[in-house]
Amino acid sequence: MSQTQRPDFFELQNGSKAKLPFSDTEYENRLSGLRQLMASSGIDAMLLTSMHNIAYYSGFLYCSFGRPYACVVTAERCVTVSANIDGGQPWRRCYAENLIYTDWKRNNYWRAVKSIIPNSKRIGIEGDHMTLATRQVMSDLLGDIEAIDLNQQIMGLRMIKSAEEIELIKGGARTADIGGEAIRDAIRVGTREIDVAMAGRDAMELEISRAYPDSELRDSWVWFQAGLNTDGAHNPVTTAKLVAGDILSLNTFPMISGYYTALERTLFLGEPDAASLKVWQANVEAHELGLSLIKPGATCSGICAEINRLFAEKDLLQYRSFGYGHSFGVLSHYYGREAGLELREDIDTVLEPGMVVSMEPMLTLPLGISGAGGYREHDILVVGEDGAENITGFPYGPEHNIIAA
Repeated sequence: MSQTQRPDFFELQNGSKAKLPFSDTEYENRLSGLRQLMASSGIDAMLLTSMHNIAYYSGFLYCSFGRPYACVVTAERCVTVSANIDGGQPWRRCYAENLIYTDWKRNNYWRAVKSIIPNSKRIGIEGDHMTLATRQVMSDLLGDIEAIDLNQQIMGLRMIKSAEEIELIKGGARTADIGGEAIRDAIRVGTREIDVAMAGRDAMELEISRAYPDSELRDSWVWFQAGLNTDGAHNPVTTAKLVAGDILSLNTFPMISGYYTALERTLFLGEPDAASLKVWQANVEAHELGLSLIKPGATCSGICAEINRLFAEKDLLQYRSFGYGHSFGVLSHYYGREAGLELREDIDTVLEPGMVVSMEPMLTLPLGISGAGGYREHDILVVGEDGAENITGFPYGPEHNIIAA
């Protein structure tokens, strides 16, 4: 009786390559930049393992479910490594070769990786994405190999967006606006948070399917919060019903081919009380100041200091929740972003043309204080040669976002 042969890994080119979000030239330019970094760092290969970097360099956006994935880049090759459960989809949706590992034997993932770089002695890794346990398994399976953390350098390569990236990000911002409009139209007394959120999400997914018919439809979502639930920017949606007088927070997050954008707005269901209106107007003033400061040559910490000064003058700085904005790009916001481009006190990065950054001041006043609630405004800007282009169109402030109760 013959025994079935079960390979540790194999190739499967099932069907034809799908249309990817960017041109072949775009992916080649990205890989060229990475290979220059590899050469200057003296490494044989780059082992990419995060969702954002694998998507950035290959076009493939994985769904882990506890399984490891990789994109291995050498001077001549770019190979994604995927789990057998995904079939031929990783090959179809990547600008690269693909190698599938099987589950028949533990650590076949690492055997697949080793088959791509059998003689490598010095490789680059994403140190912020690799646990100590994973590094130990890598050492055991790959043998005598030196691993160099190039996370920060690769983040720097992603920080300046190409023309193709900026065009996709603009489409995402427009889609976020569409979601915001659907949310605003769904707001009324007695409606649940979840019903309003679903209206926004459905509107965005319909728009993505219309405008980007070749994209993967996944992971677009909405946070819509009312009353006390607005105190945290990322608080989950509930079944709470809206009541007259509620402070509301609208947060739309469409994802198009692995690129997130976002829109956030404060609204009120009915006229806000005087204290709430004062806080809201102060946050809008900070937002507008921040928008005016986004330009080439400005520093992240310098922008933060100016907005801090405004809030301090209004005795509101103690209610600020987090930094005032961050980079947007591949898998930004939810899965990972360029942490070197955030508008915070401890980041001195200088803004350059091609960077994409948000302006999003937030104040949270706890219960027991007049004007209690979470106040947020959020726009996305593309830094140019002379200034910045605001690509968010949904209006902000009391003049536009008080909904009749």
